[in-house]
Amino acid sequence: MTLLAEDLLLLLLDDVTGAQTLDGTRTDLVLGGALLLELALLGRVELTRDGPWYARERVSVADAAPLEDPLLEQAQATVAERPRGSQDLVGRLGKGLRARLLDRLEGRGVLERRSDRVLGLFPRTRWPAADSAHEDAVRARLHDVLVVGLTPDERTAALTALLLAVDKAHTVLPGLDGRERRAVKARAKVVAEGAWAADAVRSAVAAMQAAVAAGTVAATTAASSG
Repeated sequence: MTLLAEDLLLLLLDDVTGAQTLDGTRTDLVLGGALLLELALLGRVELTRDGPWYARERVSVADAAPLEDPLLEQAQATVAERPRGSQDLVGRLGKGLRARLLDRLEGRGVLERRSDRVLGLFPRTRWPAADSAHEDAVRARLHDVLVVGLTPDERTAALTALLLAVDKAHTVLPGLDGRERRAVKARAKVVAEGAWAADAVRSAVAAMQAAVAAGTVAATTAASSG
């Protein structure tokens, strides 16, 4: 089974050109959120609150048993270092994650690495689809939930919440007109806020959304200053 972060990254890449459809800052944050969300779905993390009732919630490891996937194992080790806020963890888990996921997906024959130079000067690497079968299946599940209206399974609901955080839930399904896209966006919000998630999962979703929002503001401010 692929990770949520891998499914998400595939959806955020243009299958033909291999270009990213989202800026790097938000991509890294939402991928970090995907790792934290995966741990929460597996029951590996829990919320704790040390101190008075108004103290901020912290995330700690609930089950430290080894995990087969090395990226999840490393993410769990990061959480285990000490209790941290969810938003802090999203940023930490997202650092360097995109490159590792791309390498994994290339190694499985899902993506193809294409390197060239823009204007003959600036190096560029793009990642078009080499085998889109898995991504097509992911899109089909999203279509069933967001267009047809079927009840989502836990992982599809989680993926919907991740896409919604970067305003992509209504853009990853091809062939929709404007009215259908608006309906999908509204349905995605209902799915993301549904009763499918335990407290730790809800915290991971909220933290990822907050981190992405903060990262968007920071990136916009930096661009304006430049």
